[in-house]
Amino acid sequence: MAISDMRRQYSNGTLTDEDLTSHPVDLFERWLQDAIDAQIPDPTAMTVATVDENGQPSQRIVLLKQVSHDGFVFFTNLGSRKARELADNPRVSCHFPWFFMERQVRVCGIAQRLSLKENAEYFFSRPKDSQLAAYASRQSQPLSAKAALMTQFSQLKQKFANKALPVPDFWGGFRIVPHQIEFWQGGEDRLHDRFEYNRNDDGDWDTQRLMP
Repeated sequence: MAISDMRRQYSNGTLTDEDLTSHPVDLFERWLQDAIDAQIPDPTAMTVATVDENGQPSQRIVLLKQVSHDGFVFFTNLGSRKARELADNPRVSCHFPWFFMERQVRVCGIAQRLSLKENAEYFFSRPKDSQLAAYASRQSQPLSAKAALMTQFSQLKQKFANKALPVPDFWGGFRIVPHQIEFWQGGEDRLHDRFEYNRNDDGDWDTQRLMP
């Protein structure tokens, strides 16, 4: 079968005006909990898109670690491509692909660095091996061979076997402060339900239904 002929109906649900909340994060949290309860793989996975100095977009999948009315939080190596691009251009978009539930959420906002206190609180909540991996990997830098990374990891594991690691100064979090959030629910015959929230000048949220 040609991929152009692959199609199916989307019939798992609908999204109506009555389902909307005054703040989009409240609806997002409801959908996130639905994804967790459905036990879909990696329900907190989100694609984060950044843009470099030449206008070239770049995307990668990270894990959402916190969400509130203040925004969406993820952590990374501050020397990584995404962190370097966010330092030059903090405008960011992220996407939650809950395909198993025929749902998607798109977020546009501004990425802000977390405080040292917030970074430390999350870093020390991670398993020890995850902390060591943050030290071992200079994310996005060239690597001659996987063995070199594993050797670095093993050496760090021995060095810090009986003591705590300090929070690395090259690692931290970003909070995406949203100004636009779109919710997409698949519909039969491609008549999908789409609602877009936009933050207005008063800090409240306006909503509109979009054509599918």
